[in-house]
Amino acid sequence: MRKTPTGMLGIALAGVLAMAACSSNPTSSSTSNETSSGGKQEAITIGLLLPETTTSRYEQKDKPYFTDALKQLCPDCKLLYANANSDAATQQEQAQSMLTQGVKVLVVDPWDGVAAASIVAAAKAQNVPVVAYDRLIKSPDLAYVVSNNYEKVGVMQATAIVEKLKADGVKPSDGGIIMINGAPTDNNAGNIKKGALSVFEPSGYKILSETDTWDPTEAQNWVAGQLTRFGAKKIIAVYSANDNNGSGAIASFKAAGVNTMPPLSGLDASVPGLQHIIAGQQLMTTYNPFRKEAEIAAKAAYAFAQGKTPESDATVDGHPASLNEPVAVTLDTIMSTVIADEFWTVADLCTPEYKAACDKAGIK
Repeated sequence: MRKTPTGMLGIALAGVLAMAACSSNPTSSSTSNETSSGGKQEAITIGLLLPETTTSRYEQKDKPYFTDALKQLCPDCKLLYANANSDAATQQEQAQSMLTQGVKVLVVDPWDGVAAASIVAAAKAQNVPVVAYDRLIKSPDLAYVVSNNYEKVGVMQATAIVEKLKADGVKPSDGGIIMINGAPTDNNAGNIKKGALSVFEPSGYKILSETDTWDPTEAQNWVAGQLTRFGAKKIIAVYSANDNNGSGAIASFKAAGVNTMPPLSGLDASVPGLQHIIAGQQLMTTYNPFRKEAEIAAKAAYAFAQGKTPESDATVDGHPASLNEPVAVTLDTIMSTVIADEFWTVADLCTPEYKAACDKAGIK
């Protein structure tokens, strides 16, 4: 993960506002409306900025879901799209490029929720509302938040681990849990951790150590160090805030010659995460209905573009918001959740390597 100090990212906002970010030009598609007199008026332009490609859901799910939803609402709208590829400065340049091209609304899933406040400031200067998508942007001028109940995600993850440990007869005196939390630049990571600790702290099971990252390579290296430090027997569970970090943990255990994983949590319902569940290497993952999230974001953006105020069912950091409820996914519920929702197909999950395990679990 590239680490860019937040303070430096906002140093030359005026310079960023003046530059045309040629190196990160967003992709777009557009049509135009016709006026009653037969002439043409400029199409409504909306910008979508996603944070990274390490997690496959952004390119494979969020982007097409948002694109389709906006097209249904407004066939003649013009959509500008860009992905920051895990770099906050790049995301700022992409946002400025879209503002230069005349977007009416920006929908931003920030790589760095603090640094992205400069995006909101730049947009406000042009009277462009910003919708924070999935991750919060720390700005008082944010117009709206579309996200998931991430504190509940942490509760679900930790509850699954504690219940599994108790069911297996594992005592608190047998060892402890290592925690791979999300990056501190992501407000969601803090909420997930808060939810998890609300379960772990009263459970009697202790936390041996913890780290904060969304980088699976960093997670893998850190877990390798904890295996050396504590030994595999003392690590009775691995709390992982998402599936990618969980994959790193599994790789470390395998490299250490440990083929039976302790209970391991996850998030995003990714193909690797679900396949690890099918193979018995991961206890659970957490599925947020990303299609619904993207559809709500598209509706909010279109409302703002028309000068209207979108409906909200919650508040986040003082901002009107809409929050989805997460769903825990285990081996027994894969068919009734991600497959039933057509988030993934059986063919996506049951590749040749996992076909026998899928057949055994009744996933077919």
